[in-house]
Amino acid sequence: MVAVWWLQSGRSDDSPPARATDGASASAASPSASDASGPDEDEHGIAYVDLADLPREAAETVRLIDAGGPFPYPGKDGSTFGNFEGVLPEQPRGYYAEYTVETPGLDHRGARRIIAGDGGELYWTEDHYESFERIRR
Repeated sequence: MVAVWWLQSGRSDDSPPARATDGASASAASPSASDASGPDEDEHGIAYVDLADLPREAAETVRLIDAGGPFPYPGKDGSTFGNFEGVLPEQPRGYYAEYTVETPGLDHRGARRIIAGDGGELYWTEDHYESFERIRR
């Protein structure tokens, strides 16, 4: 492994790489989990959220979107999301579709949704379109 590192780094001396000796230095020397997973925001300034950090019902909705259904609210799920609030990037009408993310304990659709763009992007809202995060899978 040192040889691979040496080849990639272009080191010309025989000294081994410096190693951190305490926990603080070790964490500063290696990328954090958030650095490794990508940027904090997309190109439009919308914060990313990892799918694994969302409620399990959101992951189930993403699974249904990928599978093409069946959805719990036919006629509502998969319908056009108009982006009338203007929070998501501007796109032609019909670009976005909305899907219900069920909320345990409610007997109605609730406020949680996933919005899918025709480009494959997915957005999460838990406050009925007031704010969004872009889902990172």
